[in-house]
Amino acid sequence: MILSDRVGWSLRTITLHDTPSGRLRPIAPRQPGRIGIYACGPTVYGPIHVGNARPFVVFSLLKRFLVHEGYDVTFVANITDVNDKIYDAARAEGIDSARLAREMAQRYIADTDALGLGRPDREPLASETIGEIVGLIERLIERGHAYRANGDVYFAVRTYPQYGQISHQQVEQMDQGEGLEGSERKRDPLDFALWKAHKPGEDTAWDSPWSRGRPGWHIECSAMAESLLGLDFEIHGGGADLIFPHHENEAAQTCAARGAPLARIWVHNGMVRLDRQKMAKSVGNISFLREALHAHGRDALLLYFCGGHYRQPIEFDDQRLEQAAASVRRVREAARTLEDGPSPAPWSAPLKSDFFDALAEDFNTPRALAAVFGWVSEANRAGSGVGDADLREMLGMLGLANLLDARQAHVPADVRELSAARERARAARDYAQADALRDAIHARGWEVRDGPAGPELLSRS
Repeated sequence: MILSDRVGWSLRTITLHDTPSGRLRPIAPRQPGRIGIYACGPTVYGPIHVGNARPFVVFSLLKRFLVHEGYDVTFVANITDVNDKIYDAARAEGIDSARLAREMAQRYIADTDALGLGRPDREPLASETIGEIVGLIERLIERGHAYRANGDVYFAVRTYPQYGQISHQQVEQMDQGEGLEGSERKRDPLDFALWKAHKPGEDTAWDSPWSRGRPGWHIECSAMAESLLGLDFEIHGGGADLIFPHHENEAAQTCAARGAPLARIWVHNGMVRLDRQKMAKSVGNISFLREALHAHGRDALLLYFCGGHYRQPIEFDDQRLEQAAASVRRVREAARTLEDGPSPAPWSAPLKSDFFDALAEDFNTPRALAAVFGWVSEANRAGSGVGDADLREMLGMLGLANLLDARQAHVPADVRELSAARERARAARDYAQADALRDAIHARGWEVRDGPAGPELLSRS
């Protein structure tokens, strides 16, 4: 049982699909009513694309739902600002890698802020967790699970018999994806880097007991997650592309070092695909999040994400975005006939129950949306006199309660002028100026929502 601010005690069992076991598992808090979520965030060597945004959306909305159900949730989403890709991208641009990482981290925060879902409770940086990373590696060496090799340190995979429990791969068939780097220093090709000695062309490094260098990717997340959530926390999330090697290695090195699991449930979202391939910078088939927000609007983009079950891949194409935009318009049109406050309609409570039951069973947002649009259809049939409270509560779980605020107050002339200037900047693809004008509109007490029919100005008062 968990304390709920809605009904006193929540009777719902909330389950999520656990990748290691391959089945739905109920959330079992370490402490009654408290849940920790860690989701792997981006490596900040360039602007994020729509595919990078999917885990941010999934786990931000999951937190909303769990809070609604009465849980005290701590949501941690890291920023990887120490990585080979950052060194390579900075070198190509002729700038300092720390500067590139800082600028791209700021861009990531600004772009995801535009989704209107709030920030994670903590957003640790790998560069600010070096002490914890070094301590974790030292523990692995002490316990015989890691070894030094000419300034590098490697995890000895075969010392951990449970290796493979996350990805269900056979050890002999695994490839860590490290290429030839360090192959002559590894005892076994399966081993992976925990610490890398400084190399020519790398402009940032830290002191350690083994060499001046920097951490490997996998150990960064283990240390950041443990430092903020402890061991055996409730939910570890990320994209399905991280199952191996990243999450496999996270789980192995933490348990080998501490004798306890890092997380209880490992949850993975499916990939966003463009032209039937995973959206990825390496492939080149990407749509940057900022441009997608400008082109389609925040509300349509959120409905697009919610229209696919989080575990399944989703295609990013015009048809799906147009369907999402049409759904946005449908809710806004219905909102014009609704009244503020509770709804006495007999069909409202069962549909709201269906909505929350869908989210409780493996966070099934498509099924939940079906309940939302069932509610809208009934409201349209009723015609008038229906309160919006239940619909607002449901849409709030998806970050879309603002769709009910379609009736705009009188917009001052200066705000209209700023909005028109912003539209001109967007048409010229001057997104920095467009963002500055949006901030100016916000400072005057208004919020701008972009959609297929153009910008909509909503009073924040």
